[in-house]
Amino acid sequence: MRSALRIVLVLWLGGSLASCGERRKECPQCSTVVIAATGEPSTLIPPLVSETVARDISDQIYERLAYLSPGGSPVDQSAYRPGLAERWERIDSLNWRFRLRPNARWQDGRPVRAEDVVFSFDVFSDSTLASGAQSYLAGKVSATAEDSVTVRVGFTERSPEQLYDATYHVRVLPKHVWDSIPRKRWEADTSLSHLVGSGPFRIQNWSRGSFLTLAADTAWAGEEPSIRRAIWRFAPDPDAALNLLLAHQADLMETVGSKERTARVAGDSSFRLITYPAGVYGFLAFNVADGKGRPHPQLSNRELRQALAQAVDRRTLATALFGQGTKPPPGPMSQLLWIWDDGIRQLPFDTAQAKQRIDRIKARHPLRSIDILVPATSATRRQLAVAIQEAWRRIGVPATVTTVEFPVFQERLAKGRFDSYIGAYLDEPSPRGLRDQWTRGGWAALNYGHYGNPVFDSLVNAASLEESAGKSKGLWRQAMDTLNTDVPAIFLYSLANIAAVSQKLSDVKIDPYSWASGLRDWKVGPNDRHAAMAVPIRSRPYQNAQGPIRHDRDEELRE
Repeated sequence: MRSALRIVLVLWLGGSLASCGERRKECPQCSTVVIAATGEPSTLIPPLVSETVARDISDQIYERLAYLSPGGSPVDQSAYRPGLAERWERIDSLNWRFRLRPNARWQDGRPVRAEDVVFSFDVFSDSTLASGAQSYLAGKVSATAEDSVTVRVGFTERSPEQLYDATYHVRVLPKHVWDSIPRKRWEADTSLSHLVGSGPFRIQNWSRGSFLTLAADTAWAGEEPSIRRAIWRFAPDPDAALNLLLAHQADLMETVGSKERTARVAGDSSFRLITYPAGVYGFLAFNVADGKGRPHPQLSNRELRQALAQAVDRRTLATALFGQGTKPPPGPMSQLLWIWDDGIRQLPFDTAQAKQRIDRIKARHPLRSIDILVPATSATRRQLAVAIQEAWRRIGVPATVTTVEFPVFQERLAKGRFDSYIGAYLDEPSPRGLRDQWTRGGWAALNYGHYGNPVFDSLVNAASLEESAGKSKGLWRQAMDTLNTDVPAIFLYSLANIAAVSQKLSDVKIDPYSWASGLRDWKVGPNDRHAAMAVPIRSRPYQNAQGPIRHDRDEELRE
């Protein structure tokens, strides 16, 4: 059976070199790209997507109304480019009008209509499906059709991020395909015929457990993609995916991983490496108080937290563990977040001053050992914990490292049973996730250390309501200055990813929030239009703006 699959796929991907002289539409085996992916999607239905690889594929099939440019501020209207909507306008403080592309078609030939957009907003808001975007949309955002190609999106509250919420979360679905299917049955739906989008690629084949193929859609009204076919090959783990790449059975890998893996790819002249910022930042958070606001017996002391922070050489740690491109962040943010500002005040690495602070504290009362909690699933976090333990020992603070299984790790965070822990969060383009992570309002969400400062909370609120991107960034800077003075956490690293790309491919530009979104603009060199990797095919998790998409590769691949 395996041999038969091998033969079929060699023939399917191989084709005839002579045929590549034909017109591109008549040469599906020309301009093929093969992507090595870790893991496989559970579904490609947009509101149910929960893995990064699923998002990568689904976003080739389905469209949003508009797209936020990489690095753009969600409050900057000029940072958006057309998607399914060719233009839009603000009607008043609560309403926006979107005009759809008049030539937009579903991949089954039907025209895209405003009723499809209305249907999609309802779908993403539906508790039956429980999409990651539900909390942003349900009861807050609604869509109505003004005519067949015009949609009004209305909000219940004023916000400078209305255009972001109207465009970032929802991928538009065909009402005529899904309306008759009870939504409680969508999760179990595996029919490829239902995966009908309006994007530049359509699904051609899905061999579960092995590979999935997208083909350029001939009905696509936009500029014809140079890549005619994209194949995702699913590997069970990062090492298996890397082996596919190095065996020249794939053209691309989104994240190579550790310095050792990167060196292996760098040694193969068939590939080039592209470094790009990841949406992840890592930190060591302190248990400042319990859920009722009662202070921690030691770590409620700000001077102690400041000393512990100054003892850690964040830049050396980040580079040593994650390689070039990874930086110590100026606050709780990835390199992607638009509020990043190198001018934000940070406590310097200064072991002498850190030891002076500790000596003053010890003169008042003894210090007991501080425990650092890490999950067993992450060797990287344990390495960080051991390095920090040693840094604290050098200034006279004893520390222990406790490693537990991930469910136990999560349980202990929720119950406040820790002194400190090493964690990581994934940014969306909006900084509003910082509310759940570091404000008093996040105590019931992700602020496990129960840090709270009314000044910080007030600045976050003011920055979130400011419609000027420049003024908003200034307020965020003040908020970060306040946070860094209080030191509820040591912000350790902001990752950079390293992608491997075949030398045969050109014009590969990576959007860090959706790395394969530029697929339709990629090109295979004129002498390499035959299937880039004509070999047998044999036969993973993102909190983003759509919701809590599972995402462990950015950090864990570096182990």
